[in-house]
Amino acid sequence: MLAEKLLLDLLIILMPIFINSILSENKKLGQSPYLCGILQSVSVFLCLVFSYEEGGLYWDLRYVPLVLGFLYGGPVAGGVVLATYLITRTFLGGEILLGYASGFFAVIVPVIFMKKFWKHEAKTRIRTAVFVGFWPAFAMLTILVIHVFTNGASPENTNKLMMNVAIFGVIQVFAVWISAILNESIIEKNLMRKEILRAEKLNTLGELAASIAHEIRNPLTVVKGFLQMMHKQEKGDNYYYLSLVLTELGRAEAIINDYLNFAKPQFEKLEDAELAKIITEVSILLEAFAAKENVQINVKLEWEVFVKADRNQLKQALVNIIKNAVEATDEGGEVSIVQRTIGDESYITITDNGKGMDSEQIARLGTLFYTTKDKGTGLGTSVSIKIIEAMGGIISYKSELGVGTEVTIVLPSFKNTLFNNENDINSAI
Repeated sequence: MLAEKLLLDLLIILMPIFINSILSENKKLGQSPYLCGILQSVSVFLCLVFSYEEGGLYWDLRYVPLVLGFLYGGPVAGGVVLATYLITRTFLGGEILLGYASGFFAVIVPVIFMKKFWKHEAKTRIRTAVFVGFWPAFAMLTILVIHVFTNGASPENTNKLMMNVAIFGVIQVFAVWISAILNESIIEKNLMRKEILRAEKLNTLGELAASIAHEIRNPLTVVKGFLQMMHKQEKGDNYYYLSLVLTELGRAEAIINDYLNFAKPQFEKLEDAELAKIITEVSILLEAFAAKENVQINVKLEWEVFVKADRNQLKQALVNIIKNAVEATDEGGEVSIVQRTIGDESYITITDNGKGMDSEQIARLGTLFYTTKDKGTGLGTSVSIKIIEAMGGIISYKSELGVGTEVTIVLPSFKNTLFNNENDINSAI
C-alpha cells in the first residue's frame, strides 16, 4: 500500500516538469526561478495533503520538490518551496516542530551543492541530484530512530518501519533520478532550439558575407593585375613597396577564396583520381617546407585505389592538414602519412608528435576563424573539413597534450578495373 501511495506522489512530482516543458518555450517564463518555485511548491503541497499515515508516521515524497527546487531553480525557487512546505505543515498540524526540523534538515545538502551544481555537465548533474536525493531518506531514517526510541515500538513494528523506510528511500531516489533526467532533457531541448536559431542566423550571415566576398574579389583581381603590370615596369625605389602590396593582396585574395570555399566548396572538375598519387604530390610539395622546419615526413601508400573528387580541392585539403601537422611538430620530429583501404573506404591517417591539443580545442576545430596557432585565420582547417565532407568523407581528430595529434580522413573509394586492365596490356606489349 505504501508503494502505491508513493508512486502517486511520483506522478504529482512529475506534473510540474511537464508543465514547465510547455512553458519553457516562453523565454521569460521558461527561465524564471519564481515559476520553478511555484510549480515545485504545488508538488510539495499536494504531497503533504495526500500523505499516507502508517505506524504513526506520515509517508510522502515532500522532500523531492525541495531538492529539485534548490538544485534546478536556485535559492529563490528553493526558498519559495521551503516556505510553502513550512506553511502547509503548519496548517496540517501534528508535531509541527518536528516537521520544521525535518524540513530544514532535508535542505542542508541541496543548499551546499546548489552553488556548484551548474558548473558540471548534464550527466554529472544527474548523478549529483541522485546523490543529494539520498539525504532526505537519511533524514527520514533519523526521524524514524527518534520515533522508535521515543515511543518504544515493538521489534515487529520496528522491522515494518525499517521496511517502509527502505521502500521510501528507493522510490524517493528513483523520483529524483527520473525528475533530473526529464529536467536535463528540457534544458537540452532549449539549448538545441537556441543553437538552431543561432545556426540559421549564421547561415544567413554566411550567405550574405559570401556574396559580398565574391563581389570584393572581382575588383581586387583587377587591382592586382594592374599592380603586377606596374611591378614589372618599375625599377626605382617603389619596386620594393609594390612587392609588399602584391604579397598582401595575394594573402587577402587567398583568405577570400578560403572563405568562399568554406561557405560552399566549388568542385570544378570531378574525376577518378588515384589517391596515392595525390598524396605523393602533396608530400613532395611540402617536403621543402618540412625540411625548413627540420621535420621529417614519412609516407606509406596503397596504390591503384581511386576516389571521385576534384583533384585540386582534395590537394588543398590535404596540404592544409599536413602543413598544420608540420607546424605543430617540434624540430627533429616527424609526421607520418599512412593510407590504407578497407572495403570501399580509404583511410588517410596523418600523425604528428607535436604539442597536441586538449578536448576543448578539439571540440572547437572547424569553427570559423578559430585557430590554435599564434598567426592564422583558422580558415584552412574549416575549409579542409568542408571539402572532405562535401566529398562524402569523414574527418576526425584525436589528440593529447604533449603527445601529438592524429587526423583520420575516411573517403569513399574504389578499384579502377579499367586502369588495371590497361596496365596489364601495356606490360604485355
